[in-house]
Amino acid sequence: MKAIILKEVGGPENLILADVPVPSIKENEVLVQVKAVAINPVDAFVRRNQAALEMIYALKGNEENIILGWDVAGIVTQVGSTVTRFQVGDEVFGNFNFIGQANAYAEFVAAPEHELVIKPENVSFEEAAGATMAALTAWASVVKFAEVKKGDKVIVYGASGGVGHYAVQIAKHFGAYVVGVASGDNKDFVLGLGADEFFDYKTQAVEDFINDADIVHDAVWVEADVNSTEETHLARSLKTLKEGGILSSIVVYPDQQFIDKAKTERNITVQRVNVTPNDTYLKDMETIAQLLSEGEIKTYTSHVFPLAEMAKAHEIIQTKNAVGKIILVP
Repeated sequence: MKAIILKEVGGPENLILADVPVPSIKENEVLVQVKAVAINPVDAFVRRNQAALEMIYALKGNEENIILGWDVAGIVTQVGSTVTRFQVGDEVFGNFNFIGQANAYAEFVAAPEHELVIKPENVSFEEAAGATMAALTAWASVVKFAEVKKGDKVIVYGASGGVGHYAVQIAKHFGAYVVGVASGDNKDFVLGLGADEFFDYKTQAVEDFINDADIVHDAVWVEADVNSTEETHLARSLKTLKEGGILSSIVVYPDQQFIDKAKTERNITVQRVNVTPNDTYLKDMETIAQLLSEGEIKTYTSHVFPLAEMAKAHEIIQTKNAVGKIILVP
C-alpha cells in the first residue's frame, strides 16, 4: 500500500510517499481502507520535535517506518476474531491510538474496534474524518469541562480554526450566546457558524469590551510559558470572565500559580483541556456522529489534497492560521 512516512524529524519535506506493507490486525482490531485523513497542528508539532515524537507518537526506535496521523474515515475490509461491533463493509470514522501510533497517513490502517464509530450515511468521509480529534477536543472543552448550558456567554478564541469552528457550533447547539474571536478576514465565516458576535483579535482587545463571560475556550498559541503576569494571553482572557467563570485552554499549559491565583481572587476555574483515552470516548464520538447526521454541527474543509501532497498540507497546518479542517484522500 501507499503511505506517507517521516524519514527524519524536521520540515514538511521529510514526509514522503512510500510503498509499505498492509498492516496485519490483532484479534480486537479491524482493517480499514482509508477514504479520508484529517490533520491537526499536533501532527506538525510531532513531525518537527523529537521529544514530541517520542512521547505523543510513542516512538520506540525500532520502527521500520514512521507513519504519523490519528484521524481517519473509511471502510472496514477485515475484522479480528473477537470483534463484535463491526463487519466488513461498514463505513467508520474515529481518532484512535492517541497518544500512540495510529499510522493514519496510509491507504489502510489497523484500528481498535472500541475507538471507531459508524459514519452516518448522510455525512461524507471527508466531513467525518475532520470531526474526530478536533471535534472531540471542542467537546471536551466546552461540554465536559465547562459544562456549557443554555444562556451562557461563551467566548471562543480561534473561532475559525479546526477546533474553534466546532466549539462555536457545539456551544450554539446548547443554546449559548457565542462570541467568536478570529482574524477579520474570517468574520463572515465565524458568524456563519452561528456566532452571535465577532471580534477581530488584530484590531480589538476583547477584554476591553467584555467582562461578563461564563466560559472562555482559548485556543491561542503563545511561545512563552504561561505565568501569573498580566502580559500573557490567558491573563487577558481572565479579564473577560465573570466571577466564578471557567477558562479552558487547549494549547497552553497554565502553571499552578496562575491556576491558584484565578481561583483565589475571582473563583475562576482554569484548566488545560485535551483529548486523552477515557471511558466516555465512544459515547462522545457517537454523539458527534449524531450531531453531524442531524446537521447540528458541520465540518468546514478549507483544503482537500491527495495523500501524496501531505507536505503541502503540513506547510499550511503549521502556520496555525488554517481555517476549518485540512483533509487528505488516498
